[in-house]
Amino acid sequence: MRFDILTLFPEIFTGYLGQSLLRRAIDKGLVEVYLHNIRDWSPDKKHKKVDDRPYGGGPGMVLRVDCVVPCVEAVQSMVPEPGHLVMLTPQGRRLTQAVVRQLAQQSRLLLLCGRYEGFDERVRLLLRPDEISIGDYVLNGGEVAAMVVIDAVIRLVPGVVGDPEGPQWDSFSEKMPGLEFAQYTRPREYRGLGVPEVLLSGDHGKIAQWRKENSLQRTRQRRADLLGESAPPTPPPQNPPLH
Repeated sequence: MRFDILTLFPEIFTGYLGQSLLRRAIDKGLVEVYLHNIRDWSPDKKHKKVDDRPYGGGPGMVLRVDCVVPCVEAVQSMVPEPGHLVMLTPQGRRLTQAVVRQLAQQSRLLLLCGRYEGFDERVRLLLRPDEISIGDYVLNGGEVAAMVVIDAVIRLVPGVVGDPEGPQWDSFSEKMPGLEFAQYTRPREYRGLGVPEVLLSGDHGKIAQWRKENSLQRTRQRRADLLGESAPPTPPPQNPPLH
């Protein structure tokens, strides 16, 4: 799978691309990631200016259409197969696991990262991107959102995750539509907290039933909306005192 990232700050991705699962996927040839600096398509060849004041007044600066559109068109033409263009924007559809599965069906994604007060509206009208938001909050730019999309999508690329069954049991996945059940590993007891006995029983039927019930309980407590239920907001947990 190929990702083309269109950004004003490609350096942000340097450390991210060199770590963990993504690095291994790139080394294996399962994933390709290419960085493109939108400034390279600025009509201002001397200063590489890509933004300007908004018509009508107001705070901040807006990304210029005559920089972004040529950049996207040029990147699209770099390989014969055009990619699926995603604009990272708080005005887009919410990124869910269902949307991730849709994106993972694409062989190539172009991730367009905004900055400042966003894009000139004509970028959206001319390019007709798939507008996606990772949540109802404001970031400094689309780069972090692009990393979120990449992280979520590559888990569904065959061969990237060591155990192909693993992603199917993550929260919000096909087999786990709610929240994932609680997980435990060694040590068996720590500071007075033990592992549920059923997980030590070796009875796979009982373990599966416990996990199903635990998942349902956690989902009802924390995200009742996923079950079509309503629940009062849960206050943030209080951290225990340090010892």
